[in-house]
Order: sequence, then structure tokens, then C-alpha cells
Amino acid sequence: MIIVGAGPTGLMLAAELRLAGVRPLVLERKAQRRDVPKAGGLGGQILELLRYRGLLDRFAAACTDPMPAPRFPFGGVHLDLTQLADPPMHALPLPQQLLERLLEERAGELGVELRRGHEVVGASQDDAAVTLDVRGPDGPYQVTARYVVGCDGARSRVRELAGIAFPGTVYPEVNRLAQVTLPDEVAVLGNGDLDVPGFGVIRAGFTRTESGLLGVGSSPDSRVVSLYTTEDESTEYDDDVPMTVPELQDSLRRVVGVDLRVGEALRLSRFTFKARQAERYRDGRILLAGDAAHLFPATGIALNAGMLDAVNLAWKLAAEVRGWAPSGLLATYQEERQLAGARTMRHTRAQVALRRGHDAAAEALREVFQELLTDEQPLRRMGAMVAGGDIRYPMPGSHPHPLAGAFAPDLTLHTGQGMTGVAELMHAARPVLLDLADRADLREVAAEWRDRVDVHPAKTDQRPADVLLIRPDAHVAWAAGPDEPAGTAAPALREALSTWFGAP
Repeated sequence: MIIVGAGPTGLMLAAELRLAGVRPLVLERKAQRRDVPKAGGLGGQILELLRYRGLLDRFAAACTDPMPAPRFPFGGVHLDLTQLADPPMHALPLPQQLLERLLEERAGELGVELRRGHEVVGASQDDAAVTLDVRGPDGPYQVTARYVVGCDGARSRVRELAGIAFPGTVYPEVNRLAQVTLPDEVAVLGNGDLDVPGFGVIRAGFTRTESGLLGVGSSPDSRVVSLYTTEDESTEYDDDVPMTVPELQDSLRRVVGVDLRVGEALRLSRFTFKARQAERYRDGRILLAGDAAHLFPATGIALNAGMLDAVNLAWKLAAEVRGWAPSGLLATYQEERQLAGARTMRHTRAQVALRRGHDAAAEALREVFQELLTDEQPLRRMGAMVAGGDIRYPMPGSHPHPLAGAFAPDLTLHTGQGMTGVAELMHAARPVLLDLADRADLREVAAEWRDRVDVHPAKTDQRPADVLLIRPDAHVAWAAGPDEPAGTAAPALREALSTWFGAP
């Protein structure tokens, strides 16, 4: 296995492959981890997956700031999930540079080989393998593997070499995000507004002008302020060229006409918005994941989607490499993650429509949308959609259980060894048959797959099913309803085990 790209998606894929018993090689074009700020945090369903791998506490301990309240931008309005007792989305203030370091450390602990400064310049494949032409620090060489996964970003060389089209839309927006300290002469008022000498008051929150949008986040007990601008420009920016304080100040001047002197720059980043999705995620033995497969026109989305791609793909690739994959298993990666990508694309394009209008009608639309989000049901639905927690993969069978295809709930479990939870059972990233009703008949069926599926009898309050078959990516592959007769449950379980985990 070769992974091209050592960003969050590639490193997550590498670690998941190691858990599944496959040793990948990771090739990264850059000689050093990039220091240009990109994402400022990690949020959404991937946080639940990290908890199911036993990693969330480790990542949270490395955060640069306390976990923020669950309030998230959505196309010029806000999803304020603080009114929900159990918000469907959370975020960690974990800058991407730090996230990549943690993921690289994790991959190293698991024995992943990472070669930095090795650029893929060519690729060819046949029915058995893929051969890459690589330019490394010591000169060119070739390397061959059964599969190659391009996790090499928006300008993916792997995608280009595979001849996979990447259609979509490029929006003219340029967005600049900064955390800076304020000079003493700028006052932060009690409501978070900024009082700038010679200009006046800049309101906290969002301010729209004919030239763009300004966002201000501040606190009266801190001299650190978050500034965000968006404006339409035709300039092409190189993502590897960092933003500067003068560039930020020029943007502030164009958007709101303020000459704002700032102190220390704690974070400076610039990004543009594109809506693109690869026509397919696979060409023979070459696959795509992360930004190489999709770009979404909204913030806070890419890391979640890309790392979830990796978790979905890893165990399926490992099954192919280790020789027990049933026919069509690898094809489900494209089916499932293109479905997830299309759903994510829909809500991020909806955000484009909400935020880009500047007339009275557009403002009215945002006000109506914000009003709808004061009700719990639409707020919860939108939060789950943005988090990616509402993704439900289609499962075979004529009448699948309501949990089939969904992320497995973290039930509290009572076992012979004490209390545990579903999340703890998933640390090893192996398939799990969870017997909640002492169904010896179904445990006997699963025993034929004992080398691939871990069987756990347990009790739980208000069990949602008698038995849950959970895939390594923590999605439910099959479930037996309460007191379902063995005559129907046993053959259905056998079929599910064969469909997902091969011949016994």
C-alpha cells in the first residue's frame, strides 16, 4: 500500500491501515510539515470516531484553547447549538499544523514509514499493481504496490495521473482570517464592539458592506481579537504563500474603510472557496480521498470529510490486501463516500447561496433562516448535517433495521468483566458482533468468522436491538430486532457477515 500525501487524511489512513494489519508507505512531496496556517480546528463526526479509537483525550489535551461553545457559522448565519442538552456537533481548537503532528506521531508509533521530500511524478498500473515514478532527495526511483491512494490535496497529482476529472465551480471569494492583538488605543467595549480612534465603532459579529463582509470576535477581558473578511477578487493566490499583516489591513480598508493598526499576529490564513467533486474515487488500483476527491465551499468541513474518507477506506483496502475481502467490498468505498460527499456538497452550496447575497431579499432570507433555527428540531437536524453525523450508508437487505448504515450508538454495556461501552470495543478497529440479548444461536453463526469478528456478549438498558454487527468504521452493518426469531435472524446474519467480511 502506498499513500501519497501526509496531510490529515493520509496520516489517518496510514494509522487505520496499521490497525488493520497492513503496513503502508507514505510519500510526501514537502520536505517539512507545512507551517502556513490552514484549518484552525477539528470538528464534526470525526471527533466521535477519534473517541471510538481512544484518541480523543490525547487530541483534546493538545488543544491550544479550551473547547469552544458549540456555535458554528452557516452561510452568514449561526447554528447556536448551546441551547441543546446534547449538541450534535462539537469542535476542538486544534490548528492543522498541530493536528498533523499528532497524527504523524500516532502513525509512527504504529510503525508507518513516512518519506518526506519524495514527489510522485508518474504512475502506471496493470491488473496486479501500481508503479509510481518518484523524485526523491537522492534522485529518481520507482516503487510498486498493490494499491495507491491519493491524499495529496486539491491539486492532486495522483488524480491527474489517473485521468479522473474534477468538475465543479470556483467562487470569486477570498477569505482572510486572523487572530491579532490590539494596540492600547483600540477599546474593546462591553458588548465586544471595537472603538477605533479616528473611525468609530466596529460592531462585533458580522458587518456587510458593498465591498464584502467583516466578522469580529472579541472579549472585553482580552486584547486578542478574531478578524474575518471576505470579498470578491480575481487574484489567484498560492496556498503555500502565507498571508501577511499588511494584506489583512488592506482587506479591512477595502471592506469597511478602516485603517486598523494591530499588534502581534497569532494566526493569519487565507482561503478561497471551490465546489468540486471527483467524477469517481477510484480508477483501477488508484483511489482518492480527502481534498483530492472533493472541495467544499464552506469552512470547518474539509478535515472532517477527508478523515472520515480514510476511516471508511482503510479496513476495506486491508481486506483486499490480506485476501479475505468479499467481491465488491472495495466498490462500497466510492458508493458510500461519494454519497456522503454529495450530501456535504449540498449543504455547503446552500451556505454559498445564503452568504453571497447582499440585497434586501438576501438579508430577509438569512433572517428567516435564522428564525427557523430557534426551534430545536431544525437546529438539531442542521447541526447533524454539518457534523456529518446524519450520514446513513445504504445497506443490503429488503427491510434493514433502523440502525443499519448508521454510526453505532455508544451504549453503556454491562459485561462479565465490568462496565464498558461500544466506543471502547472499537479501539482496535476490528468488526464487532455485540450480543445484547444472550443470543447463543447468533453467536454460534458468528463463531465461523472468529478470526475476523470479535464477539462480545453484554447487557444494556433499553437495548435498541438483540444483536448489532458493527464494521471497523463504527457503522452498523446489520442488526437483529428485539426477539427476532432465529429462523430469520440467523440466515440474515450469515449473509451480512459474508457480504462485509468474506467467506467464513
